[in-house]
Amino acid sequence: MLHGRVIHAPALGAKLLSVDESSIRNIPDVRVVRIESFLGVVANDEWAAVRAAKELKTAWSEWQGLPVSEGLDRYVRESAVERDEVLVNRGDPAAALPGTAKQLSAIYAWPFQSHASLGPSCALADVRSDGTTIWTSSQGPHGMRTNFARIFGIPVEKLRVIYMDGSGSYGSNGADDAAAEAVLLSRAVGKPVRVQWMRHEEHGLDPKGPPQVLALRGGIDSEKRISAWETRMWLPAGLPGQRPLLSVDAAGINQTHGRGAGQISQNGDPPYAASNVRVVVHWLKDTPLRLSNLRAPGKIANVFAVESFTDELAAAASMDPVEFRLRGLTDPRGIDVLKRATEMIGWEARPSPNPRAAQGNLLTGRGVAYMRYKQAENYVAMAMEVAVDRTSGRIDVRRITCAHDCGLVVNPDGLRNQVEGCIMQTLSRTLHEEVKFDRSHVTSVDWVSYPILKFTEAPAIEVALLDRPELPPLGAGEAATAPVAAALANAVFDATGVRLRTVPFTLERVKAALA
Repeated sequence: MLHGRVIHAPALGAKLLSVDESSIRNIPDVRVVRIESFLGVVANDEWAAVRAAKELKTAWSEWQGLPVSEGLDRYVRESAVERDEVLVNRGDPAAALPGTAKQLSAIYAWPFQSHASLGPSCALADVRSDGTTIWTSSQGPHGMRTNFARIFGIPVEKLRVIYMDGSGSYGSNGADDAAAEAVLLSRAVGKPVRVQWMRHEEHGLDPKGPPQVLALRGGIDSEKRISAWETRMWLPAGLPGQRPLLSVDAAGINQTHGRGAGQISQNGDPPYAASNVRVVVHWLKDTPLRLSNLRAPGKIANVFAVESFTDELAAAASMDPVEFRLRGLTDPRGIDVLKRATEMIGWEARPSPNPRAAQGNLLTGRGVAYMRYKQAENYVAMAMEVAVDRTSGRIDVRRITCAHDCGLVVNPDGLRNQVEGCIMQTLSRTLHEEVKFDRSHVTSVDWVSYPILKFTEAPAIEVALLDRPELPPLGAGEAATAPVAAALANAVFDATGVRLRTVPFTLERVKAALA
C-alpha cells in the first residue's frame, strides 16, 4: 500500500499552470501524478508523501469568484432567485397585519457551517483490471458506488465499497472526496493508495451546511394572540444529481453537478394557533460554497427564527413566554413537553426581560423554545439558564432542561445520550461555528479560526423522556438540535434585553449588541 497526498488549488477555482519536481528530488520513492489540474504525490510512507506535497513547487492561476463571508446575510438576500414556493398559505396575513394591536418584524441569519469532523477524512482505493475496491467512511456507500462507477467508467458489478468507521460527520463531509482522490492515484500508479486529508483540508474543503436567512413579521390582536404571521426564507435550491467531487473536476472528468443540503425548508411556520399564516421560500439559483446535509438540515435555523420571533411577540404582549405559547397550543403532547421542561428548570412566570438580571458584572436569565420536528414527528421543549458577562460578552450556559417525546422509548439510555449529543453539538454551532472565506478560499481552516465548544463550556443537562408505549418509535438523532439556538437566544434576551438574531453568538457580536 502506498500513501497519497493531493495538492489542492490555493484558490477554489484556480487551475494548475505548471509543476517543478526538482524541489522534491531529495525525498526518496515519491511519484508525482498530474491529470490536468489534479495534482498528487504517492510515496511508500505517509510522512514522505506529506513532505513532498508541501515542498512540490507549483504555479496556479488566480481566482476570486467568492463573495467575502462578512455581510453574507445581505449577499444571500440579494442573490438571484430561481423560483418562489409557498409552503403555508392560511388566511391573509398581509391584509390582517395592519389591523393588529402590535406589529413586529425581524431578520434572522444562519452562516455556512462545517461538519468539523475531529478526524480528517480518509479512504483507501485499490484499482485493478479485474475490479476496484474502496475502503471509506462514506455516509452513503451504496449511492457512492453507483456514482463512482459512472464517473470512473467502472462496471458497477466490479466496484466494491467497504464501509469503515470514521470520524463522525452528522452528514456528508469530505470522505467521498478523499475516496475519489484515492481512486485517481491508485489508477495512475497501479497500486493500492491510502489518502488522508489534513486538518486544513477537512475544514477548508468539506461541503458545508448552507447559510439561511429568514425575514419574519407578525402581529398580535387585542387579546394578545397571534393574529398574523409571515415568514420569508432565502434558501439554496437543490439541483438533481450528485454533489460534485473536487478532484474529479480538477482532473477534467465529466460529472453531474448536483446540489442538495437535505430538507431545509421545514418548521418555518409557528406551531401555535394563528388565523393568518404565510410561509414563502425564495429558492436561490446559486451558492458560493459546495453544500451538504448537516445534522437536522435547515430545521435549527428555521426554529431559531420562529421561536425567537415568538418570544419577541410574547415580550411585546408583556406576557410570560411560556404562558404565551401555551395559549396557542392545542396538541396535548406539545403541551406536555413544554410544561415538563419548564417545571424541571423551576420556571418563574413573568415577562422578559428579567427585571432582576444583574448579579455584579453578570446578567442572568432564562429562556424557552418548543417545536414539533418537521411539524410531524418528535415533540421537544427546552429551557435554559444563562449568565452573560457584560464586559467580555461571554455567554455561560449554566443549565439546560429538555423534555423529549418520540413515541415509544426503546432504549432510554441510548436515547438520552442522543438527546444530550444533539444539545451539545448545537450549542457549539450556536456559540462558535462559522465558516469564514475571502474572495478565493475558505480561511477558517483550523480549530482557532473555527472553534468548537470546550469541555469547560459544557452545561448541566437534564433530560425527561416522555414514553408513549402505545405509539410507534421515531428516530431521535436530530430533533433535540432544533430548539437549542432559540432557547439560548431567548435566555440571552431575558438576561440582557438584547436580541441576538445572527449566529454564532460570538464575544464580539454580544459585546456589540450590549453596547
